[in-house]
Amino acid sequence: MKKIMILGAGTYQVPLIKTAKKLGLYTIVVSIPGNYPGFEIADKVYYENTVDEDKVLEIAQAEQIDGIVTTGTDVCVQSIGKVCDAMNLCGISREAAIIANNKMLMKTKYEEFGVRTARFRQVSFDDKDIPKTIEGLEFPLIFKSVDSSGSRGIIRVDSYDQFESSMAYVKENTKKDYFLIEEFVIGEEFGAQAFVYNGELSFILPHGDYVFHGDTGVPIGHFAPYQLSDEVIEDAKAQLRGAAKAMGLNNCAINADFILKDNKTYVLELGGRCGATCLAELVSIYYDFDYYEKILKVAMGEDPEFDITSHAVPNASHLLMSDKDGIIESQTDDNTEDERICEIQFDYNPGEEVHKFRVGPHRIGHIITKGESLEEAQDVLFKAMDKIHINVK
Repeated sequence: MKKIMILGAGTYQVPLIKTAKKLGLYTIVVSIPGNYPGFEIADKVYYENTVDEDKVLEIAQAEQIDGIVTTGTDVCVQSIGKVCDAMNLCGISREAAIIANNKMLMKTKYEEFGVRTARFRQVSFDDKDIPKTIEGLEFPLIFKSVDSSGSRGIIRVDSYDQFESSMAYVKENTKKDYFLIEEFVIGEEFGAQAFVYNGELSFILPHGDYVFHGDTGVPIGHFAPYQLSDEVIEDAKAQLRGAAKAMGLNNCAINADFILKDNKTYVLELGGRCGATCLAELVSIYYDFDYYEKILKVAMGEDPEFDITSHAVPNASHLLMSDKDGIIESQTDDNTEDERICEIQFDYNPGEEVHKFRVGPHRIGHIITKGESLEEAQDVLFKAMDKIHINVK
């Protein structure tokens, strides 16, 4: 039986583990200890930190795995790259993973390759004259940890008097002694899912984003198709191609974040893995294939055979969230059976603690819908959400 190593055991890795088992693969899951749902369905578990590249490689070599992959998280992509390089497996290279995991390296590559992106500066936490260092950048600004994920360590800054508190927040969420300051491009946020296989982009699917506006914008849902002019879509695809080439991404899923301003696409960042927040499901429903299966096939060195020509099913998804910290007292789904409601998932049980939503990992569930049109899919989505009741005390 062939072996697949999956890094992470959380909500976004569970469908990957289940699909791997359906394909007859022996699933080896690596994750730090915790209340993660993937542990109970994996064939074998190693309780190790997925960012420990040497330990992950040691386990991979001892198990003689045939492939390694993750979905929905950036933190372990560098470990995947190291294993792929060392064991000659199909997947992202360590060099590309390093770039994908460091927003400063990524932005520098974009600038070098002429990819349209916000103007930026690298800034040391010890810098005594930051206004001089960032001279030429215009407010509003974004302060970013270069090595965090899940919208952590990212905050909008509108004036100099916010610098000190914003730097302190970023510093809490980084292991580096520097951070990124870039101009906040005011426009419409959207994204794209894509896959690069054997040096060629197999598909690019632009999607719209539902965004929670806290300290910065946090995606809380997505929908496809995204209504853009053909000219704008082609520009977005061109910028994505350029960004993927600049980063050296190959044999991996791509999660792209964009801003649309004046009908031009600005690249925020690309991740060398499938997106979270139900984005694998968005791709699967839209193209009518199992995207998790395609991701696994590539990791195992097989041709994924993407067929994107015959289907375009509109769909939408949204996270379920709490507006306060507390304990779930009760949760009910009062929706009647409807084939347009693809999935409703609760992440927690009554009696368990949840957080007021601030960043992606604070989700407490999700809902996914589809329709004959995008308008229908979205109408079903929000009506179904109104019939989901989660009481937090």
